[in-house]
Parts: sequence; structure tokens; C-alpha cells
Amino acid sequence: MAIGYVCIILHAHLPFIRHIEREEFLEERWFFEGMTESYMPLGLMMRRLMDEGVPARFTLSLSPTLLAMMADPGLMARYKRHLEKTIELGDREVERTRHDPVFNYTAGKYRDQFKDSYSVLFDEYGGSPVALFRELAQAGVVELMTSAATHGYLPLLSVNPSSVRGQIRTAVDHFEDTVGVRPAGFWLPECGYYRGLEKILAGSGVRYFIVEAHGLLNADPSPRYGVFAPVRCPSGTVVFGRDTETAKQVWSANEGYPGDPDYREFYRDIGHDLPEEYIREYIHDRTLRVDTGYKYHRITGRTEHKQPYQPDWARDKAALHAGNFMYNRQKQVEYFGGSMQAPPIIVSPYDAELFGHWWYEGPMFLEFLARKIAYDQRDLEMITPSQYLERHGAPQEALPHESSWGYKGFHEVWLNGRNDWMLPWTHWAGRRMSELAARFCGQNGLVHRALAQAARETLLVEASDWPFILNNGTSITYAEARFRSHLQRFKHIFDGLVSGTLSEADIKSAEGYDNLFARVPVEAWIP
Repeated sequence: MAIGYVCIILHAHLPFIRHIEREEFLEERWFFEGMTESYMPLGLMMRRLMDEGVPARFTLSLSPTLLAMMADPGLMARYKRHLEKTIELGDREVERTRHDPVFNYTAGKYRDQFKDSYSVLFDEYGGSPVALFRELAQAGVVELMTSAATHGYLPLLSVNPSSVRGQIRTAVDHFEDTVGVRPAGFWLPECGYYRGLEKILAGSGVRYFIVEAHGLLNADPSPRYGVFAPVRCPSGTVVFGRDTETAKQVWSANEGYPGDPDYREFYRDIGHDLPEEYIREYIHDRTLRVDTGYKYHRITGRTEHKQPYQPDWARDKAALHAGNFMYNRQKQVEYFGGSMQAPPIIVSPYDAELFGHWWYEGPMFLEFLARKIAYDQRDLEMITPSQYLERHGAPQEALPHESSWGYKGFHEVWLNGRNDWMLPWTHWAGRRMSELAARFCGQNGLVHRALAQAARETLLVEASDWPFILNNGTSITYAEARFRSHLQRFKHIFDGLVSGTLSEADIKSAEGYDNLFARVPVEAWIP
């Protein structure tokens, strides 16, 4: 019998990016890359475990904006064309590298991986990634969670409680409409928590959420078992804390597994390395160099002279690291388990995009880990938060401390000198949306459509992605343009509703651009 549990939680999120005004749009590649390099490899890995009867258990948070993009026929049609071009490039690469056995082997591996994803997604699941993850959830391999509607950073929205309710209620409803069940768990964007948030989550039927380690360790009263057991808030919602040791082993730039010299080098890609006349068809708009997914070098070390990537070496290293990860978890549960009433749970949350996109061997690592835990030892068992609560509950009552997993552990990433100009406008939109809901909620026809669209634009203004991008200094022009466009569309709808001059053409145009969330609970914004 296991003496402790490992809970692997993957949070998958992208901002809502859908540009019907152009045939090809650069930022849509974020979605295409996420699908090709992370979401499908993770889904296929979990499906192999399911088909072989391996008792693996993962928890996967699919943000509502990502779910909306996965379910959008237009975006998925564009992704299908993108994947076809990527496979076509693979055929050319296999031919181009035919005289280089090392590169040729790697090229064939990539092409076959992309072909497998294409076959499973479009031939077996009709182009619906949601159908794949729904099947995995029904089989018990994965427990699905939701997150805030547009990944709004909830502590900074809390001055308008109706904005937080709108983010949470919209997310829960959209998850139910898309996946078919109400979510038990809720991923707080960036693990951002403030006291009082647990009451709003409980009011939406959320059973549990995750906080950064110091959010739980500084709870009131102090948790008896640190982050190795959940606590129950007075509202009834349960809190799990992130384990810092497992975070360090994967995330650390110096000590983490992904920096191993045998793993694939992310920053070397043929989209930048090969002559323009060869690669032109496969880069953006035939002029802008972008990554293609075909990368032939390994990390090697802190040097500009990267050695050829050896897939079999990397696979062996992923198995070695999975064994090391498991061994360290065994030692953790041995140390803590003897003094606890229930077996300890080690909660290990990560961004899903780390696995496959940034760390190419990440899905492989997780598959080795699941198989090793299942068959190579008896101390550990993989578990989901809901399964843990069903077996052991959360007997201690405590209230977490305000926190996040961002830089310095609080709110500095989303509120600083680079992005602070956004917050007053975000609060302004939230207050105006509450006024609209109080005045027009319950009306039908065009007014109802306008109110729902105003809520969509408000949610998109509140997305944490825009201040995050400004803080990082990447794609600044795009993030600012998106923030301003949603704000302007909201203001136009607000003015038109209040003055009674809004036309159907105005609403139809906005609905065409921002079509996410078919059901928007506008009553959630009523103060």
C-alpha cells in the first residue's frame, strides 16, 4: 500500500487569439505551436497510458480561452492547414538530410510525430482536441479543471467583486457547456489568491483550488502539515499548496532537468538557420522568420557551438530523470508520512506548455514517471485532488494568505511601471459592466446580445496576458493593441446601450471578432 501520493497538475492556457480579418496572423501561431508541441503530445501520451491500462493519474487545467479556441471551427481549420504544411516540410527535410544519418533520423522522428498527431486529431476525433481530453477524463486518466474566463488576475480585479464573479461564473458555465460536467477544481490564474476569493469560488460550486507554497504556509492558523495536506476554508472550499522541491527540480534554470546538455536546444530552428529560398513557404507571410518545430541541436552547454541532437540519448536521459524524480518523492513521503494522520500528498503544478514546447522531452518524462510509479515501486501513487479528498478529506480549517507564484510571490508581475496604466481602465470597464448588468439584465433581443457582448469585451480587457506581456517586454505592440481594441469595443457598446442608439450591425461586428463563450452569465455582474 502506498505511503504517499504524487499529484501532477498541468495548467494549459493561451490568450484568446482569433483574427478573422487576415488570412494569416502571426500571433495565431502561439495556438498552433501549443497544439503541435504541447497539447497533442500530452494528450497522445495520456492516451497510450490509457490504452495500456497503466494506472496513471494527471490533473489538467484547460483555461476557458484555450477551450474556446480548441472548439472554434475556423481556428481548427487553420490549424489543420498549418499541420499539413508542417508535415510537408518534414517530407522535404527527410529528403534534404538523406546523406546525414544523424539529422535524417531526427527529421524522420519529427515528421512521424506530426503525422501521428494529425491522424489522431483529425481522423479519429474529427478535429476536436476537447473530445480527446474528454475521453481521457471519462477513463479516469486525467481530471480536468477550469480557470478564470480570460485568465484575469483576480487579486487586482477584487476592487470590483462583480468582475471576479464574472470571471469565475463564466468559466464554470463554459466548462460545463464544453466538457459536459461541472468542474470540481479551479486553477487561480498565476496562483493569485486574496482573502475572500474562496467565498466566491464556493458560491460557484468549486470544490478546491491551488495556491503557491507561501500562501498555504502563512495561512491562519498555520497548517499542521505544511503543503503536504490540504486545508479547508470556512467557506468549505479546499486549498492545496504547491511543493517547492518538485518545482525547483523542473523549473530551475541551473538545477532543473530541462537544462540537461542532452536535451533538445529550443533556440536553434531551421526557420532561422536555413536559406530563405528553401524555408520561405513555411515561415510567416513568406518573409518573417519563425520557428518551424524542426530543431537539430542539443543544449550541449553554455556555448554557441551546439552539437547534433541525439533523440535516443534524450530519451534515455528522460527515463533517468523520471527515476530520480520518483526517488526524491519517495524520500519525501518517507520523511513526512510517519508523523501525519493521512498519507502526504506532493502537489506539483506546472505550466503545460513547458512540456513539449520549451522542454521537448517533457511529455516523455511524464510518461516514464507514470510507468515507474505504477510498476517500479510501492511507496507512491499518482492521484488527483478530487481522489485525495474522497479518500482523506481536509480535516484542518485554515484561511490561506494573499499570494501568487509570480516574481517575489505577490502581484509585482501584473502591476509595475511597465503595465500599471492598464489597471485603472480595467477597473473602469468592470464598474461600467456592473452598471449595465444592473440596468439591462433580463431584457431580450438586441439588448440581451449587446449586454452579453459587453461582458465578453470586459472579460477580454481583464485578461492577465496583456500586463504579463508588457512586463516581459515581448509582443508589446500586439498586447497594447488588443487591450485598447477590447476597451474601445466595450465603450462603444456601453454608450450605445445607455443612449439607446446601438444598432444590430454594431453588435454583429463585435460578435464576429470576439465570439468566445456562447453562454455568458451577465447576472453575475449585478452588484
